[in-house]
Amino acid sequence: MSLVTLYTKKDCPYSRGAKALLNQMGIHYEDIDVTYDKRRLLEMMERSNGGISVPQIFIAGHHIGGFSELTRLQQRGDLTALLGGQEPAPSPS
Repeated sequence: MSLVTLYTKKDCPYSRGAKALLNQMGIHYEDIDVTYDKRRLLEMMERSNGGISVPQIFIAGHHIGGFSELTRLQQRGDLTALLGGQEPAPSPS
């Protein structure tokens, strides 16, 4: 099971941005696409206390918000701490 879970939609630039940031850092994540999956969309809304925008991001089961919140965590250096000190995987050469 991944420490990071994202609820995303296919055509959402913020979903793409969140995935790109995590990929760039070498952080593995579970991507749950809610574009056409009403059951997963309802799951996302329940887990995020009514959040309807995407992405909705969870780290270690805790809701951190969306792309803006993820970016702020990364810029402050708090993202690694939330991941339990997990060092990013090396980038492929």
